[in-house]
Amino acid sequence: MIRDISPEGSDPSDRADAADRTQVADPAAVPVRPAVSVLMLRDSTAGIEVFVQHRVSTMDFAAGVVVFPGGRVDPIDERTAPGIEVPDPAVHRDAWAKSTIAEVAEGWRILLATAVREVEEETGAVLDPAGLKPWANWVTPVGRPKRFDTYFYTVSAEAVESAHHQTTEAHTSEWRSVHDILAAEYAGELKLMRPTFVLLRELAGFDSVAEVIRGDRAIDPTRPEFPSNRGA
Repeated sequence: MIRDISPEGSDPSDRADAADRTQVADPAAVPVRPAVSVLMLRDSTAGIEVFVQHRVSTMDFAAGVVVFPGGRVDPIDERTAPGIEVPDPAVHRDAWAKSTIAEVAEGWRILLATAVREVEEETGAVLDPAGLKPWANWVTPVGRPKRFDTYFYTVSAEAVESAHHQTTEAHTSEWRSVHDILAAEYAGELKLMRPTFVLLRELAGFDSVAEVIRGDRAIDPTRPEFPSNRGA
């Protein structure tokens, strides 16, 4: 069963990161850090599978939730970005044209460099940046002690068969069907933050990875605004 999202503040995915919602003295002073997350996909008899990680409960951000491999942009990504090559740079520039990364010279290359580095660090898989498809952009709302401007990519697992668990930020990594993850979240067995839930629900509407990768994708940054008592 795939349910619709409940009003903001009442959905289980809204409460998944409740530990991150401590009071912030000056919300406007919290920096918004660029980050990248990658949805590695493969076909199976149960439908599309995605590589996910179950974060440990001791993390100071998104503790105990199911996430995709990724992390924030580091200075090293700015240094390695010039070496990133893709067949059509315009695809990436156009995809993020409405996002804040468009304000950074060659910012799309920095995002790809981050994606390649983070996935290799967390899963051992080495991605070809040419296979990464821009998919979504979510910005953490004002009021959180940590805020991220997160750029999501999809990629076919044909190039990432070597993915395995090797990050200390998660206790388990696994390939799992999109439908199974959503069903487990609905049953209260897994915790998903809102972006993860929304993106998985979108993927549930596709019949194959090829359909995901070849389809057109217009990206409008998502900047949720939550009621002050959200997660209480």
